[in-house]
Amino acid sequence: MRRWRQTAGMSDSSEGAIRPAATILLLRDAPDFEVLMVKRHHQIDFAAGALVFPGGKSHQGDSDPRWRDHALGFDAVEADDAALRIAALREAYEEAGVLLARDRDGAFYAGEAAKDIRAAVAEDKVSFIDVVADLGLSLDLSALTVFARWITPKLMPKRFDTWFYVAHAPLAQQAICDGHEAVDAEWIAPRRALELAASGERKVIFPTRMNLRLLAESASPADALVRAAERALVTVEPWVDGEVLRIPPEAGYGAVTEPLSAL
Repeated sequence: MRRWRQTAGMSDSSEGAIRPAATILLLRDAPDFEVLMVKRHHQIDFAAGALVFPGGKSHQGDSDPRWRDHALGFDAVEADDAALRIAALREAYEEAGVLLARDRDGAFYAGEAAKDIRAAVAEDKVSFIDVVADLGLSLDLSALTVFARWITPKLMPKRFDTWFYVAHAPLAQQAICDGHEAVDAEWIAPRRALELAASGERKVIFPTRMNLRLLAESASPADALVRAAERALVTVEPWVDGEVLRIPPEAGYGAVTEPLSAL
């Protein structure tokens, strides 16, 4: 059973300024161990131009009670967790065109996500649940494992309570960016993404970089899922200490500091 821990001073989840959000680390091991990342549009107001995992804030439709009939594993998780998992899968669909769902025979969906429908979902013109239902599919919530949880520090103007999930991606689907929030989608080895960040070739924000480091400790998608399931979840809410941000060392990232000038 997962062991839940809370850091001292963690913000109350009822605080109105903090929005729930979800992010997904989609992994593959053919040809190599890689994670799906997207490049944020330079005009987006959060993490503009950065290389990130698909994700975003929760929408009301993620809590639609109809999901009980269109989401495998719905009753195996708490209601809030189900909505967050749905949000993560919706964001992967909107931003990268990957739909982690199964058909009535239990096979992973292998079809192509139409770009106009994805755009309509992203713009709230079409509900995600109607797209999934019309395709005769069920989202596979059971395929997701909790990887991490980060809360934006108090010094930031916009704050999110973000749950990170990890899943083995269906190989039959191609990742194609939406051209709106994401302008590029690529499969990349975790260590390579860290190298690009260190050299300054790519912008990778602090939480993403830390979770890439954690992911890089794994040898394969299967290994990453096992490690995530066994790891005690410590909520990370960075705090200011002089000119740096600090995070709890017991969260699994080691003794980490991030210069405020880098934010």
